[in-house]
Amino acid sequence: MKYNRCGKSGLLLPQISLGLWHNFGSVDNFENGESIIKEAFDKGITHFDLANNYGPVPGSAEENFGKILWHNFQGNRRDQIVISTKAGYTMWDGPYGDWGSRKYLLSSLDQSLKRMKLDYVDIFYSHRFDPETPLEETMMALDYAVRSGKALYAGISNYNAEQTREATAILKQLGTPCLIHQVKYSMFVREAEAGLLDVLEEKGVGCIAFSPLAQGLLTDKYLKGIPENSRASNPNGHLQLEEVSEQKVLKIIALNEIAKNRNQSLAQMALAWLLKDNRITSVLIGASSVGQLNNNIDSLQNLDFSQEELKAIETILG
Repeated sequence: MKYNRCGKSGLLLPQISLGLWHNFGSVDNFENGESIIKEAFDKGITHFDLANNYGPVPGSAEENFGKILWHNFQGNRRDQIVISTKAGYTMWDGPYGDWGSRKYLLSSLDQSLKRMKLDYVDIFYSHRFDPETPLEETMMALDYAVRSGKALYAGISNYNAEQTREATAILKQLGTPCLIHQVKYSMFVREAEAGLLDVLEEKGVGCIAFSPLAQGLLTDKYLKGIPENSRASNPNGHLQLEEVSEQKVLKIIALNEIAKNRNQSLAQMALAWLLKDNRITSVLIGASSVGQLNNNIDSLQNLDFSQEELKAIETILG
């Protein structure tokens, strides 16, 4: 595992981080999740990413992660792990369980620490921009989280380029620099290239890409259409059926041919494609099994692309 400096900070993050968005909630097999996390750490993944509402049920991923920590990572091992959590999406009913107020963010952080049985997290994020709350209030909450010792670093997620520019300026003025931005970024979702990555580079902020496999589209799962038990076949899933269009499948098939010529799976090539950009600190993968985890980690064996490969990929993506 190689570790990249996160922006201009002193913190190093692994090129691949593990996210607990799926597969670690109360509806999932606890022992399987525990095995994935232990294997990830053994393979050099030191960064584990959560949010208050991960589950289902909301909060249960943090609870399970806390149990796994205390079963397997006692003593100074906590000092070898970077743990992040977030608040910004709906967590509980009523006027104080959503968006970006100081009230919600700091209450949520306290709850997250209690669920994970931790004194602090390494990174605390504002999970999304709140158009109804002054940005100064949201950033002051992140600043307080750090100054109170409940977080070591502040981060933002799902902010556009201009919002990011404003947020980083406020945090710098407060004396708590923005460490990292977590953005949705993949071969199929490239809005980050329209200014955001440039702002992050200019401001010295790290970048971690979530959904790097486009909710499973950039895997061999959809080469022959929509299989049963896939995210696209689940009416409650985040990947909608209409996203798996015939045109999209043709692109997946063409990309897979390039991956095969690189001796990689499509998923491995998709992760390597993101990591070719030195502005990307880490890619955030999910995993439903130890085997899937290791397959993704193997993407690090070939991160180099020829100009011909890059041109062919751009032609396919259009």
